Amino acid sequence: MTTPTKSKYSEAGVDIDKGNAFVEEIKDIVSSTHQRGVLGGIGGFSSHIAIDTTKYKKPVIVNSTDGVGTKLAVAHLCNKHDTIGIDLVAMCVNDLIVGGASPLCFLDYFAVGKLELDIAKDVVTGIAEGCRQALCSLVGGETAEMPGLYRDKDYDLAGFVTGIVDRDAIIDGSDIRAGDKIIGLSSSGLHSNGYSLVRKICFSDHSLQVGEQVEELGCTLGEELLRPTRIYVQSVLNVLKNFPINGMVHNTGGGFIDNIPRILPKGCKAELNVGSWEVLPIFSFLQKLGNIPLEEMYRTFNMGIGLLAIVDQDKANDICHHFKAVGETATVIGEIQPLGQDEETLVQIS
Repeated sequence: MTTPTKSKYSEAGVDIDKGNAFVEEIKDIVSSTHQRGVLGGIGGFSSHIAIDTTKYKKPVIVNSTDGVGTKLAVAHLCNKHDTIGIDLVAMCVNDLIVGGASPLCFLDYFAVGKLELDIAKDVVTGIAEGCRQALCSLVGGETAEMPGLYRDKDYDLAGFVTGIVDRDAIIDGSDIRAGDKIIGLSSSGLHSNGYSLVRKICFSDHSLQVGEQVEELGCTLGEELLRPTRIYVQSVLNVLKNFPINGMVHNTGGGFIDNIPRILPKGCKAELNVGSWEVLPIFSFLQKLGNIPLEEMYRTFNMGIGLLAIVDQDKANDICHHFKAVGETATVIGEIQPLGQDEETLVQIS
C-alpha cells in the first residue's frame, strides 16, 4: 500500500508563522491609536470598548463599512501602500460622522494572495494614521492568505467602524427646510471614487504612466491619484459642539446627483451654484482627457467637495467661519428650495 504524502498548510501557500510575525510587527502601531475605553490589546478573539455612560444619556451604536475600490490597483502601480489605509478609514468614518456619530473603534479585513510583511505593515501604518486623524481606536482585524483567489502580491481591503451618538443628536435630514444653506467642505482630490473610470481613461485609453509629471496637476499622475481621502471627523465634531447642522452628505460614489437626495425630506430639492467653489485641477484634467459629459462628472466624482453640511440660513456664515477656523475650506455652495408640484429633479447644478 502506498504511504500517503504528508502535506503542510505552508505548501498550499498559507504561512501561519508569517501571519503570527505580522501581528507582532504591528502591535505598537495598533496600540498607538487606542483612545480611552479600549480594554486589552490585539491578539484575542474579539475586542472590548467601555462606553462612557456619563457622556451619553441615550446612546445609540452606529456602524458603517466600506472599502477603497480599485484605488488599490493604483497603489500597486506606484508600489506605495502606506496611504491606502487612510482612505479605508476615511470612507468609513466620513459615512459615520454625517449622522452625527463619533467614531469609537475600527477593524480591518486584509485579504492577500501571499503575505508580504513590508506591504502589509505599510497598509496597517496607513490605517493607524487614519484612525488617529478620526480619533478612533484600531482594535483588531483579520489577515487572510488566500492563494489561488488572489495573485501573490494582490490584496483587498475592507473596513468596519463602530460609533456612538445620543438618540436626540442623530442627524438624519429630517430638520432640513426650504431656505437652508448648503455648505461645501473641500476635498483633497478624487478621494476613493471613480477609479475604474480613471484607470480606463489614464492607463487603458491613453497609456499614461504613474511616474509621469503632469503640468496642470503640479505632480506626477501617481502622486495625484494616491492623494489620501480627507477625514472630516474632528472638524465636524468641533462645529457640532457650537452649532446645529440639519443634514450632512458624504460626497462619495454617485457624486452630488445620487448622494444629496438620500437625506432630503419630501418636497425639497437642492440647488447648487457652479463657480461658488474651486473645482480641483484633477477633475478638469480627467474631463478633458476622457471627454466626460459634465453630468457624468457630477455623478461620478466629488468635483472638489467632499462633504456637504445643510444648515439654517441665519447660521451659515458663522458655521463657515468656524469650519475655516478648524482647518477646512468651507463655502456656501447652494440652497434648499421647495420642490415644484411636477418637478422630479432633486439636485439642480447651474
